[in-house]
Amino acid sequence: MTLTELFKGQGPATVLFDLDGTLVDSAPDLSAAIDQMLRALGRPPVGEDRVREWVGNGAAVLVRRALAGAFDHEKDTTSDELTFRQALDLFFTAYADLNGQQAKVYDGVEIWLRALKSNGCRLGVVTNKPYAFTDPLLRRMGLDRWFEVSVSGDSLPQKKPDPAPLLHAMCKLGGTPETTLMVGDSINDIQAARNAGMPVVAVRYGYTYGTPIDDLGADIVVDSLAELL
Repeated sequence: MTLTELFKGQGPATVLFDLDGTLVDSAPDLSAAIDQMLRALGRPPVGEDRVREWVGNGAAVLVRRALAGAFDHEKDTTSDELTFRQALDLFFTAYADLNGQQAKVYDGVEIWLRALKSNGCRLGVVTNKPYAFTDPLLRRMGLDRWFEVSVSGDSLPQKKPDPAPLLHAMCKLGGTPETTLMVGDSINDIQAARNAGMPVVAVRYGYTYGTPIDDLGADIVVDSLAELL
């Protein structure tokens, strides 16, 4: 399957991107902030490999997973709500300083963004990351110049995989589901696109919770966005 086949012989008019794990490898900064939070609570750090397995559902869920030491945080009986609120505040404080320090733009991202813009595409970011960290990260990575719209995890009452953030960004960019493409790295992105009625491309290098992205139902799966040129 190719992009032109998805869009009846043409390219998409609007493209929406997930941020963490799709455009930017932010796990080093996120894990550093999580470990700083855990140390402040007198708990052992978990390290980057574990945090990579937990990213994608927003800051609150990431913190709950770190406190539980597991992806399935709902079974945690060691942390009460007061501890969670303290942990979330500690994480926000730490990540505000660390956001963008070690993060890197994935290879192939900018070359495809440039190609999309040259073809007149309108581009947006739709992430479950809190608003306070979304635009600063895009600026620090030099990516903000490509995007007209960013929708964060707290911009609306709903987060991905709910379709509302995608549809909100799409409408702001003047798109329709038939002419809009979603690009992401996880089941949240794929389900959100399906729920919104739009095609979806997935990347293999992101944060997939240990599940092969090829098995999750994207229309196209790539190792690099440059493959879509």
